[in-house]
Amino acid sequence: MVISDENKSNSVLPRNFEGGLDNMVTRKVGQNRRALSGINQNLVQGGLLPCVVSKRVLSEKHGTFEKKPADPVHRPITRRFAAQIASSQQSCAEETKKSNPSMSNLNVIGNSISLDDAHKLPEDQPVPMSLEQTEPPMHSDSDEMEEVEMEDIVEEPLMDIDSCDANNPLAIVEYIEDLHTNYRKFEGISCVSQNYMAQQLDINERMRAILIDWLIEVHDKFDLMQETLFLTINIIDRFLAKQTVERKKLQLVGLVAMLLACKYEEVSVPVVGDLIHISDRAYTRKEVLNMEKFVLNTLQFNMSVPTVYVFMRRFLKAIQADKKLELLAFFLVELSLVEYEMVKFPPSLIAAAAVYTAQCTFNGFKEWSKTCEWHTKYSEDQLLECSTEMVALHQKAGIGKLTGVHRKYCSSKYGYTAKHEPACFLLKN
Repeated sequence: MVISDENKSNSVLPRNFEGGLDNMVTRKVGQNRRALSGINQNLVQGGLLPCVVSKRVLSEKHGTFEKKPADPVHRPITRRFAAQIASSQQSCAEETKKSNPSMSNLNVIGNSISLDDAHKLPEDQPVPMSLEQTEPPMHSDSDEMEEVEMEDIVEEPLMDIDSCDANNPLAIVEYIEDLHTNYRKFEGISCVSQNYMAQQLDINERMRAILIDWLIEVHDKFDLMQETLFLTINIIDRFLAKQTVERKKLQLVGLVAMLLACKYEEVSVPVVGDLIHISDRAYTRKEVLNMEKFVLNTLQFNMSVPTVYVFMRRFLKAIQADKKLELLAFFLVELSLVEYEMVKFPPSLIAAAAVYTAQCTFNGFKEWSKTCEWHTKYSEDQLLECSTEMVALHQKAGIGKLTGVHRKYCSSKYGYTAKHEPACFLLKN
């Protein structure tokens, strides 16, 4: 707001203001730029005067004027100017109420304010620091495009597969991650050399396959737990990797391995007489018990090893598998148990590949989520070798003499799982 010429009088302005407002502004501002900014701030803090011009900026959003706060950095550098303005503040305020000059004397242009032509500042006069215009930072088009592209990328979230069992004490949710970390650490104990059969003089890979195919049928007839089957095969491989066995004793090793697995896993253990009976009485009770001692001493009584089963349960939970998908995954795993060539893969990899292959078989395309990769610790590329071999085993499951697994999963008890078409598209890739 500007005081008009008619209202300028000695009675209103103090003695120091003689000569007019224009002369004072021109003289003082030209000499010291920071003095005017400090005075302007001092006046804003004490109350607006009619002779003070405060900067107002046009809001870009609402199209309204907003008052820009005074710069707290600048301070008046002379006490005389501050004392003169303070003494004249009250008189100027009273005169303003009487005169009430029109706001038409102010011309708002952009973010700056100019006075009437009669009171314009000289062109060569520097603008006070508090009235300087600050331009907003400019953003290039490339920055904007980068921000848009970053917003479009959405990562797949990891699913909390244990949240549903938070109130189930048997699920031991608090320790499940630590348990599986420990399983992965010690799964090497349960692994054997992929060419251990080379040290056997009287047996070969084919005889091992015949034994395991028969034991899978025996396991189903006795209606034993799934854990028992996987531990049985593990005991056989670990024992054969350390001891040479005669061909006529190979079936006895298989029966004793199942007996030990039942004692470790089952609540109700088959009696020795039942095992002798299913072997068509090829062995005596004494031979069974002696072989049991020999196997335990060879393995140093170590029955606590992570098998494929413990990983299967965890990985099936990661993909939220239903009963059909679970049966198909176990069908592929049991086909792998028979084949000696699959010994080279660790238990966790066999379990992950079986789950991946079963999922691809049902869906008809490749699928491996971030959640599955997180819990299995295997990427899709790491599973392809083992998965393709499982698909090949699925193709020839009902062909040849070793069809025990195929017959088992062709029954209504297992949902006719073996009749699913194999995922042949995995072989092409």
